[in-house]
Amino acid sequence: MEMFALDDDVAGWEAALPPLRGQARLAVLLPLAWHLRQRDSARAGLLAGEALALLAEADTGAVTPAVADVQAPTNVPASTDADAATNAAPATTRRQAQAARLHLVRAEALWLDGELDAADALAEQAWGALCAAAEHAGCADAHWLRAWIAVDRGDHRRRDAELEQAAAAAVRAGDRQRETIAEAALARWAVLHDRHRAAQRWSARFAADRTGHTDNADNADNSNNADTDTGAAVWINDYLGLSASLASDFGAAAGHYIRCYEAALRSGQLRSAMTAATNIGEDFTILNDLHSALEWMQCALDLARPTGWPRSVGACLMHTADAMRRLGRLDAAEELLQEALAILAPLAGARSYAIALQYLGELALDRADYARALDAFVQLEGRAEVLGHPDFGTVARRGQAHALCFLGRADEAQQAALQAVRLASEQSNAANHIAALRVMAIIHTRHALPAPAGMSALNATLHYLQQALAVAATIDGYTLPGDLLDALAREYARAGSYAQAYEAALAASAARDQTHSQEATNRAIAMQVHHQTEHARAEGQHHRELAAAEARRAELLQQTGATLERLSAIGQEITTHLERDAVFQTLDRHVHALLPATTYAVYLSDPAGLALRRAYAVEAGRALPAETVDGEPAPDDPHAEPLRCLRERREVALDGADGGPSALCVPLLVGERALGVMTVRAAQARAYGERERLIFRTLCAYGAIALDNAEAYRQLQDAQAQLVSQEKLAALGSLMAGVAHELNTPIGNSLLIASTLQQKTDELETALNGAGLRRSELAAYVADAQKATRLVMRGLGSAADLVNSFKQVAVDRTTEQRRMFNLQQVVHEIIATMMNRVRGAGHAIEYQVAEALAMDSYPGPFGQVVTNLINNALLHAFSRERPGRMWLSASTPLEGRVQVAFRDDGGGIAPEHLTRIFDPFFTTKLGQGGSGLGLSISYNIVTTLLGGQIHVSSSGHGTTFTLDLPLVAPEHDPAKPAAIYH
Repeated sequence: MEMFALDDDVAGWEAALPPLRGQARLAVLLPLAWHLRQRDSARAGLLAGEALALLAEADTGAVTPAVADVQAPTNVPASTDADAATNAAPATTRRQAQAARLHLVRAEALWLDGELDAADALAEQAWGALCAAAEHAGCADAHWLRAWIAVDRGDHRRRDAELEQAAAAAVRAGDRQRETIAEAALARWAVLHDRHRAAQRWSARFAADRTGHTDNADNADNSNNADTDTGAAVWINDYLGLSASLASDFGAAAGHYIRCYEAALRSGQLRSAMTAATNIGEDFTILNDLHSALEWMQCALDLARPTGWPRSVGACLMHTADAMRRLGRLDAAEELLQEALAILAPLAGARSYAIALQYLGELALDRADYARALDAFVQLEGRAEVLGHPDFGTVARRGQAHALCFLGRADEAQQAALQAVRLASEQSNAANHIAALRVMAIIHTRHALPAPAGMSALNATLHYLQQALAVAATIDGYTLPGDLLDALAREYARAGSYAQAYEAALAASAARDQTHSQEATNRAIAMQVHHQTEHARAEGQHHRELAAAEARRAELLQQTGATLERLSAIGQEITTHLERDAVFQTLDRHVHALLPATTYAVYLSDPAGLALRRAYAVEAGRALPAETVDGEPAPDDPHAEPLRCLRERREVALDGADGGPSALCVPLLVGERALGVMTVRAAQARAYGERERLIFRTLCAYGAIALDNAEAYRQLQDAQAQLVSQEKLAALGSLMAGVAHELNTPIGNSLLIASTLQQKTDELETALNGAGLRRSELAAYVADAQKATRLVMRGLGSAADLVNSFKQVAVDRTTEQRRMFNLQQVVHEIIATMMNRVRGAGHAIEYQVAEALAMDSYPGPFGQVVTNLINNALLHAFSRERPGRMWLSASTPLEGRVQVAFRDDGGGIAPEHLTRIFDPFFTTKLGQGGSGLGLSISYNIVTTLLGGQIHVSSSGHGTTFTLDLPLVAPEHDPAKPAAIYH
């Protein structure tokens, strides 16, 4: 039995199982249960139980040996050499080894569910049976599982011993794949203890180029090409990724982890796939690419949440919490982190719990709860000593120093920070080195301490900040965090170096724009929609395959071609619908056409699977009201059978022989999930024979698929509506960031002039109190003061105008209230708030609007339309090489109406795209800043809320959008202002 199998092999076993009966099922049940152990652990447990029952039946002699010792069907994946060795053993010994492997399946499910003691006991029992049967590959698998149980317990000495025994057992079995996997896991943990020593031992064994062709692993011979095997590639790339991360080569680390993630999914190693996804997100977090980090964290959570595996869910939650913290969403981070700590509490010895302690300390620092932070980092230091992982020791000392600094314990803080700097340098961990140097800078800012030896900077704080910048320059792809540059700007200003302070402040703003940019947000939104759409498409394909499988089963049982053809066509019709009511009505029509039915009903299950709600019912042509069914109904209650059908997950049939009606109740199942129950009743006795029951089962299978598709489609629509709302909020956030950036110039200039005036005033005072003040000096001072006053007034006046414009635009955007407004003034305010982005891109914009043009309408939504048109032009119309121009004008061609024209001199819109530009999520810049929502939102605003029309015309040399609007907007229901955006 191979340790891991690819999805195609698993599909082969799935297809081979349904027609088999009795002992013949064993040959497929064994590999299928084994290779589903992480893909679908619940179903793997059910299949293992069935296989164990068949093995017990064979041991009692209830079947002949010739039947008990069946061979695998010819259409399933071939056996390995290890399987051949097992098959050559005596029948009783072979069955004992097979039973032991099935117990390993159950033990792995217990481990994944966090039941470590029960998992270890069952794995030990299986190991004893496998050793007695001399099944060395199985012994290696038992040691492998027990190693990971030890990991979650925090028993790392036993972990290493189990992995070494797994490798030795694999060597005895002649299984190169298992040996490689065990050695790669040993290397992975060795890296955390001593990276340099691990590299000396393992680098030649697992060179990066030996995993560069894992895509061809499907055809690899596991005995000769284990290093390119997909299952082994997971662990080799995991080791290489961890080694690169600890060496601060985060770009290379992410590449290895991505290969690890892809190989893990293909080979059914879901827990490893989740770990790889969180590690990728962590690498992007360190590089300050927070949107990419959250994208991978979400990917990991999507894998983990359906499983309910505590260690995996907890790890995903805590890493997501840290990315949220770095984005400034402290409340969301606190909620996720507390949930993660509660889940991981029974696994307090594991490395993942230590990471959660680190994130708890970081969050407490951001919340200025320094006592709580100190406690978390002290606990982390204790865990670092137990685990023997020096990276945690560095983080713990740095975190303690940060907390002690703000608790007034300066000397202790300095000693702890110096230790953190030294440890990070010794470990060549650039990320931890930067963090420790920043804490040293904070300590010297808050406390009067002796300057460091060899200091050449203006002060000690700048000395350590400049060292942090030097270390950051060694990390490929690293984006300097805005708060580090802000600290640098503040310190330069305090030291009187205003030019350097201004440059650092500009760099901080640019860095913040890069890590929190509108383009990054749009890219994340577009990728999320794309991911959801592809997921829905894949689900639909999977469901269609399930429907086809059900049709094939019907063909084998019924052998009636005409009925099968009709059912297949019916199934296609049912699963085409994406609205639940349409599915109900289609099912109703076909049930009454194919079966005798007085009453037809569909019940949907509650989330716990204990109660039902009658969602659709028809009796004698009359619709019945919705009704909830729970508790224990009386035996003669017509709801008793549907509730029993749900709870027992099996078909319930009444033949009506006792004088009652005939009835059928069939659970609506998708995989292992029960969506509800479908029932049909007829007044006559024995109305439902085998043929009718087969037809009804088939309709129920199609109905379950269609209802699941409808629910998935509804969730996708809700997600898209949420994304539209996020686009609107993101636009206002971008507006705020642009205004803040635009204010930097006048306020910065005013600050510089004011500081210069202060210096001259101090000089004047010195002269006045000294030998004497000459008239020419006083006159020069007065002239400078007047000139400085005019410049300061001009700069502050510009800033005040911009703030007033932004205030009005922001109020309009957030309230969306109707009011009378001057169109020229609103256009001026909108363009003023956008001017920073337009100028920053090297373009220009002009507007021409009559002064007396008044409107009774919605200035906020109108402003959003104009903003979206400007953003659309900046993204799509112009190239980086050539500056562009934009014009906005308004005229009144007809009484009571205004025509607003926005045009640019860019590259124009391709003719084939002109009819689609207002479609939701249509964009030619997917993944490059375009979300496909801006023009769709603008179209909805103009045609609904503002009561007008929007048109577009384009050639190869520019594009013009024309808005035809009434001066008085139509009346709308004030209780539904958001409807226009959907």
